[in-house]
Amino acid sequence: MSENTSNSNLTKEILGKTNDHMKNLGQIDPEWMQSFGKFMRLSKKSGALSAKFKEIIGIAISVKAQCERCIVWHVKNAVDLGATRQEIIEACEVVVLMSGGPGLMYFEDVIRSLDDLGL
Repeated sequence: MSENTSNSNLTKEILGKTNDHMKNLGQIDPEWMQSFGKFMRLSKKSGALSAKFKEIIGIAISVKAQCERCIVWHVKNAVDLGATRQEIIEACEVVVLMSGGPGLMYFEDVIRSLDDLGL
């Protein structure tokens, strides 16, 4: 988990590292990464659940999984799809209800990302 240093450079840095990692995997095994990308796109498209709601679920799961890069990635995607700060916060409150202290600590990464993204 990150230190409590709210600046947009940290969120941008994490997003950059994640994008670089995905590109690197695409060079290592292009076929596998293309398949993963297709799976990801299909899983995230709107259906009975909106794409925005699916990203909010992704944030909640990322907090529970204690994955900082995943948190930042899904917060950015959810914000891009129109999620409000309050929608994201309420989803994370449910995570804390179900996971206790560890969820509470990773909630900080969500708040930092929201702040960094200007939401």
